[in-house]
Amino acid sequence: MIKLYEGGAYLLNGTEIIEDGANQEEILKSKTGMSVTKEEAAKNTIAYGILKEHNTADNMDKLQLKFDKLTSHDITFVGIIQTARASGLEKFPIPYVLTNCHNSLCAVGGTINEDDHMFGLSCAKKYGGVYVPPHQAVIHQYAREMLAECGAMILGSDSHTRYGALGTMAIGEGGGELVKQLLCQTYDVKMPGVVAIYLDGKPQPGVGPQDVALAIIGATFGNGYVKNKVMEFVGPGVDNLSADYRIGIDVMTTETTCLSSIWKTDNEVKDFYEIHGRGASYKELNPGTVAYYDGVVYVDLSKVKPMIAMPFHPSNTYTIEELNANLMDILDDCEKRALVSLDGKVDFTLKDKVRNGKLYVDQGIIAGCAGGGFENICAAADILKGASIGADEFTLSVYPASTPIYMELAKNGRLADLMATGAIVKTAFCGPCFGAGDTPANNAFSIRHSTRNFPNREGSKVQNGQISSVALMDARSIAATAANKGYLTAATDVDASFTNPKYYFDKTIYENRIYDGVGKADPSVEIKFGPNIKDWPAMVALTDNLILKVASVINDPVTTTDELIPSGETSSYRSNPLGLAEFTLSRKDPEYVGRAKAVQAVEKAREEGKCMCEYDDNWKEVMDTVKTQFPNVTHENVGVGSTIFAVKPGDGSAREQAASCQKVLGGWANVAKEYATKRYRSNLINWGMLPFVMPEDYAFDIDDYIFIPDIAKAVKDKNDDIKAYVVNKGMKELTFHLGDLTDDEREIILKGCLINYNRR
Repeated sequence: MIKLYEGGAYLLNGTEIIEDGANQEEILKSKTGMSVTKEEAAKNTIAYGILKEHNTADNMDKLQLKFDKLTSHDITFVGIIQTARASGLEKFPIPYVLTNCHNSLCAVGGTINEDDHMFGLSCAKKYGGVYVPPHQAVIHQYAREMLAECGAMILGSDSHTRYGALGTMAIGEGGGELVKQLLCQTYDVKMPGVVAIYLDGKPQPGVGPQDVALAIIGATFGNGYVKNKVMEFVGPGVDNLSADYRIGIDVMTTETTCLSSIWKTDNEVKDFYEIHGRGASYKELNPGTVAYYDGVVYVDLSKVKPMIAMPFHPSNTYTIEELNANLMDILDDCEKRALVSLDGKVDFTLKDKVRNGKLYVDQGIIAGCAGGGFENICAAADILKGASIGADEFTLSVYPASTPIYMELAKNGRLADLMATGAIVKTAFCGPCFGAGDTPANNAFSIRHSTRNFPNREGSKVQNGQISSVALMDARSIAATAANKGYLTAATDVDASFTNPKYYFDKTIYENRIYDGVGKADPSVEIKFGPNIKDWPAMVALTDNLILKVASVINDPVTTTDELIPSGETSSYRSNPLGLAEFTLSRKDPEYVGRAKAVQAVEKAREEGKCMCEYDDNWKEVMDTVKTQFPNVTHENVGVGSTIFAVKPGDGSAREQAASCQKVLGGWANVAKEYATKRYRSNLINWGMLPFVMPEDYAFDIDDYIFIPDIAKAVKDKNDDIKAYVVNKGMKELTFHLGDLTDDEREIILKGCLINYNRR
């Protein structure tokens, strides 16, 4: 089904793979009649061409990219615009779309969600942006329909910013990177590796894009095969997939931890643009005659079977056939994973869902940027036509990804077909994906065509003794399960006739409701501030020396951003930095906030000129110990902050709040074995936090003190090896590493955060 090549490979004429070897230049010349080096062939990927066109640096090793368009949703755009305003923003220099698809429900927290929306509308008018009201479209569907262009680049403040199937290289990042673009700065990154995702064959009827995506994620996540690289989809199998099908695979590439994605384009993509009235946005994209890739993922589409990603990660994948054949063993493995993910705080089992040897499911969801596409929903309706979901626990909710899709489902009758089964069809909303809608009952099991199934992401709260869980599946197999009254069923096991109706896009829906102010900035417009919208607190520059107190230790193999700052109802507070910070690590380590605040109180006292030695006895002992080796350290030249240790933090969401909340609480660093994604490390840097990596083994304890001498000088001097000392009745020396930092990133850390940097 899937094969990973051990090394790099050449692709000839877009179809033939030749593995890298000793005599490649001779082999290539014999096949093509051309002499081509690996370095030349690497420039013939689609990705290289797009990156080169958007690079403002004088070389292709360290890129400085400027994007064509930006997009954000309503739990990120307030913080982004507030940061940019603090740095002198006058107008949006490129098209910037503000969608409202996360905090769409204005029923939690009083007025604060709708206040954020009105903030967004007023900013679109003042600075010249696009405002998409709630329930009109989820962020990524609107971008596909109205923003994507072949050969363009889009930066979004949501991790699933992926429009590669439409020929657009898109990247999801934290808000700080969008702020840089709004201030006409650049996105700085080393030239990423490019991995070919070579598709061959044709999917079986009933196998959907989520099945293909989960198979790829399962093969690549754990080994980091495409981490921080560009996935380039090529091969004859691409021709056998509709644009909608490609989009469904593409959006899930985020879960591999790749940097971005791009696909070759053809008439299917051309038709997509023409259907949406934007035919001029299409152009054909193909790799050159001889292109070199840093790796190859070979996918035989004809052998992909209906898949399921069991709790608690999209990479925990099985075929549904395999799960049903080994049910109790796989459920036992899920329980073992839960002991790690949930720290034993609640009892978790799915074995009580087994009825007469079959796995019973409590809930089905087809939603959002992954599941809410037109073809997914139509295929689900075909499978369910004439059936009933039953009158037991099982429920089914369907969320079309945009109002134009909803409208067409109403016109072609699929909406009525779904409703007749007992399914509920709702408006465009991302809530089920991150715990702000359709939270299951305690101990319930949900199957979802959405993007993630991290612990508690569906909305349950371990701290309140609650647990429910999610498995990811394709809409087709969710529909088959619904038709089987909640018993897990693969779509290939049901007799269904797929009608594949044609899609018609009605642009008047958007023309009537979307505010488009691009190129029409009006400085006279007053921004509307609700009482929950607060400015960022003041942040100080990095001191000469630093003492960190460990406020949390997380030894899980991977820590998600959902665990660093929970999603769900906390999203309503993302316009309030101090209010949101109260939820930091609340599901993983509820005592963290109190510990961090206690450290912050010491730093605030230091900033007021008080001696730490007088603050409490522990700090006096630490300072006395430090002075035995570093007598010149005083409370004037040593800053105090908290830190967390985590093995591999930052998997999942791009949300910058995973870092900014730590900073707001006085955090100065993270210490990690490695960072799960570039975007989380970038978030740390943009909030002035030191992204330390520590390859050596050391078992930190909560309340350990770490002294780092001459840290400001080390950052200025571009040192990578950073000497640090664990202070505990002595000085245990460790070595931290900062890794590659651009000059601007070093300056951001020295200044204390991106806001301070832009106030130079």
